[in-house]
Amino acid sequence: MRKINVSDITLKKLSADRQVALLFREKTAIAVCADLIGADSVELAPIKSLREDSIVYKTVAQNVQNATVAIPVGSTVASVVDAWECIKSAKSPRLQIELPVSTVQMEYNYHIKADKMLAKIAELVKAAKGLTEDVEFSALDATRAEADFVVNAAKEAVANGATLITLCDDAGISLPEEIVALTQAVKAAVNVPVYVQVSDKINMAVASAIAAVANGADGVKCSMAGGDALLTGEIADALKVCSDRLGIGTGLNNTKIHASIDDMLAKINHEVYESESTVSEKKKILLDCDSTIAQVAQAASVLGYDLSEADCGKVHKALIQVCQKKDAVGAKELDALIASAAMQAPSTYHLESYTTNSSNLTSSMSQVTLRFNDDIICGVSTGDGPIDSAFRAIEQCIGYHYELDDFQVQSVTEGKEALGSALVRLRNNGKLYSGNGISADIVAASIRAYINALNKIVFEEE
Repeated sequence: MRKINVSDITLKKLSADRQVALLFREKTAIAVCADLIGADSVELAPIKSLREDSIVYKTVAQNVQNATVAIPVGSTVASVVDAWECIKSAKSPRLQIELPVSTVQMEYNYHIKADKMLAKIAELVKAAKGLTEDVEFSALDATRAEADFVVNAAKEAVANGATLITLCDDAGISLPEEIVALTQAVKAAVNVPVYVQVSDKINMAVASAIAAVANGADGVKCSMAGGDALLTGEIADALKVCSDRLGIGTGLNNTKIHASIDDMLAKINHEVYESESTVSEKKKILLDCDSTIAQVAQAASVLGYDLSEADCGKVHKALIQVCQKKDAVGAKELDALIASAAMQAPSTYHLESYTTNSSNLTSSMSQVTLRFNDDIICGVSTGDGPIDSAFRAIEQCIGYHYELDDFQVQSVTEGKEALGSALVRLRNNGKLYSGNGISADIVAASIRAYINALNKIVFEEE
C-alpha cells in the first residue's frame, strides 16, 4: 500500500482567516494537535512580526515531536535566514518557498514577468538549500497558470535543490480531472514528491484530493478548521473508506482524529472569527527578556494599570527573572507579575481567620475576621459559593463595595497538595489594583489576594 503524506496547514489557514493573530497558546495547541493525530508535517504561517513570531515558532518547533515543521521563507534572502532561525531547533525542519506562477499573480503581487520569476525561484531555493536539505517549492495559484510554465517552475526549483513540489489551487475553481492533469504533468517532469493543496470553494476538495493521490500525487495539504479548505477529518474519513480499493493510506490516527480536533477547536473556536474590533488588545501582549521598561509600561496600560516609574521598574525586573525560565509572557502572566511586584503596600488589613460553609442545597456562608490597626473586625455574608460569600464578608468588614474587575485561580504546583494561586483585580475610581495570594487552600488564597488588592487601594488613598 502506497503511503500518502499529509501536511497540516491549520495555522496558515486560521491566521489568514482571522483579522488578528492567533494567541501564543492557540498556535502551540494547533501544532501539537496536528502532531498528535499523525500529520507528517505542520506548516507555520508566514512571519509578520519577527520578534514575536520567532518566540512562538521556536516554542512550537520544540513541542512538535514527530512531524516536520515547515515555514514560508518570504521573498528575500534575508527573510530566508530569519525563517530558518525560527525553526532550526525542530527535529525535522523544512523551508518553504511560496511564489505565484500564474500571470495575474506574478504581475499583480510581484510586478515581474515569467523569466524574472524563474530567477527568483532559483535564488530563494538556493538560499534555503544552503541552510537545510529539506526545501519545498509551492507553486501558488498553479491551476490558473500555463501548465508549461508550472512545469518549468517546478524543474527550476528542483534543479536548485528543492526536494518537494506543491501545486496549489488557490482560486478554488478547478475540477478533479484538471487537478489530476496538472499533477501528472509535473510528476513526469521532476523526480521529487509532488503534493496538492486543493480548495473546497466549489465543494470538491475531497474529490479533487482523492483523484490526485489516486493518480500519482504523493501528498495532500489539509486543515483541521477554516473556510474553503480541505478538512482533515473529511479526507481521513474518505480515505478510510476507499484506501483499500485505491491501494493508498496515510499515517493519520483515525481513532484520535475527531476527538482531538474537536477538543482543540473547543479551546479556540470562540474567538477564531471575531472581528478586530471585538478582540481585546490584551491578546496582543507578548513580552520577553529583550522587552524594555517602556514596553512593560505600555502593556500594563493595555491591561488597565497606571503604574509609576518605580513600579514599572519592579515589574520589568520580575519579567526578566521569569523569562530566564520561559521564553515569553502574555497578558495573564503580566497581570500576575504586576500583582506580585507592583504597588506593594503595608498590611493595613490583615487576615486573622475565616470560616466558610458550602452545600449544593443552600447558599454558601462565610465569616471573615480581619485586623485593622489594633482593631478586630468581623463580617458574615452569604453568596454563590465560598469565595463569593468570603468576598462579600470582607466588604461587610470594611463597609465598602469595590468593583471586582477580574478573578483568576490556577495551580502553581502539581499533586493532590498543590498550591493554588489567586489573582484579584479591584477597580476604584476608574483605576485598577491587583493582588495575589498563594495557599494550599484556594479559598484562603482568594481571600489573601482580595486583601492584598484592598491594602493597595487604602495605601494610595492615604
